[in-house]
Amino acid sequence: MGLKRAQHLAGATLIACADTDFARAERIAALHPGCVAFTDWRLLLNTDFDALIVATPQDSHAEILRAAIGASRHVLVEKPAARHVDELTGLPELAAKLNVRVRVGFNLRYHRTFQQARSVVESGALGALMLLRARYGHGGRPGYAREWRAQPALSGGGELLDQGVHLIDLARWFLGDFVEIDGFAHTYFWDMPVEDNGFMLLKTATRQVAFMHASCTEWKNTFSWELYGRDGKLQVDGLGGSYGPEKLTWYQNLPQMGPPHTTTWEYPVPDNSWDFEMAEFLQDIRTGRDPVPGLAEAIAALGIVARIYERSARDYRA
Repeated sequence: MGLKRAQHLAGATLIACADTDFARAERIAALHPGCVAFTDWRLLLNTDFDALIVATPQDSHAEILRAAIGASRHVLVEKPAARHVDELTGLPELAAKLNVRVRVGFNLRYHRTFQQARSVVESGALGALMLLRARYGHGGRPGYAREWRAQPALSGGGELLDQGVHLIDLARWFLGDFVEIDGFAHTYFWDMPVEDNGFMLLKTATRQVAFMHASCTEWKNTFSWELYGRDGKLQVDGLGGSYGPEKLTWYQNLPQMGPPHTTTWEYPVPDNSWDFEMAEFLQDIRTGRDPVPGLAEAIAALGIVARIYERSARDYRA
C-alpha cells in the first residue's frame, strides 16, 4: 500500500520514506529523485515536510498518528486508523488544538462508481432512501492464515477490520449514523484467531437498514453494493482488477411500475481513485478544510466493529 501511495501523489513530492525492510524503503525512495530512505519512522519527524502518509499494519497506526499530530504534521492514514477505537481517544481533540488535518484512507469513496452514485442520490432522483445491501469478499491465498492480518496483536481483528470497515464507511456516507448494531463474526475456514467472515445488520434512527457481509472465503473475488430508494435503485458491481470491471446501474421506477428505466455507467479504465483521494487531502491542507472521511468516521466504523465483536463473543460463549 505504501508503494501504491507513493505512485499516486497528485503533484506532491515525496522527500522521505521509512520501512522496517530497508530494501523496500529504498525501492519506494527510488521512485522520487532526492527521496531519503529510513528503517525507523521516527527519523522522518526530523525532516522538513508538510504531511505524512501512514501505510503500515494497524498495530502502529495510533502511535504514528499521535507522534505526527504532536509534531504538527498533517496525516493521511490508511483505514481503519487503529486496531481498536480506544487507541484513537484524544486524537481528534489534539488535531483540532494543533490545527492538523487527518484524513483516513477509506478509498472506495473515490471510485468513479461511488462518485456517480453520490451524485444521483444528492440530486434526489432516488427518492427517500430505504435500505442498503452489500457484499465484499476475497478468497485469501496460500499462507493467508500466517500473514499479519491474521495476527490479532498486529491487525486488531479479521475481515471486519480488513474489508468490513469499507462497507461500514460507505453505508454511513449514504445512510448516516446507525443507532442499532447487530451482527456476527466467525471463523469458518482459515485456521487463525481472527474471523474470516463478518455479518452486519445496522439500523438508523429512521429504520433504514444496511445488511452487509465481508468475507475472505469468497473464493471468487466479489464486490456487490445495492442502495434502494422509493424511486429506484443503484447497484455497483466490481472494483476493477480481480473484482471485475467497475459498473454502476441505475434502475428508475416508472409511475406504472413494471420493468424500470435502466442507465448503466461502465469504467473499463485505470483506477483513478488514489490520485483523487490524495488531491482531496492536499486540498484539505491548502484550504484548512476538515477532512472527510477523517478521525470521526474512523471512530464510528471501529465502534461498530467493536459492538459486533462483543456480540460474537457472547455467542461463542453460548
